[in-house]
Amino acid sequence: MKFRPLHDRVLVKRLDGEAKTPGGIIIPDTAKEKPMEGEVLSVGAGARGEDGKLHPLDVKAGDRILFGKWSGTEVKIDGVELIIMKESDIMGIIEGKPGKK
Repeated sequence: MKFRPLHDRVLVKRLDGEAKTPGGIIIPDTAKEKPMEGEVLSVGAGARGEDGKLHPLDVKAGDRILFGKWSGTEVKIDGVELIIMKESDIMGIIEGKPGKK
């Protein structure tokens, strides 16, 4: 199924969090915090300003982002847990490749 968010909303897939602490202790799934990092899968056309013009979003599909812990609405599409949120809930775009710890 294809899903396209409306207006200034984005569809995000949460990226997996760390399974171990820096000291090597394995964290069980029940104790893990949900990661606040995700990948944008799809974006809406943009928001309408007070002038009536369509203002495109700053994020695009494929961007890695940081968002607030309680941002958006969690949904399940085709068995995959995703989040629909407004662009204003996004704190920033992570640029560059993820580094090794």
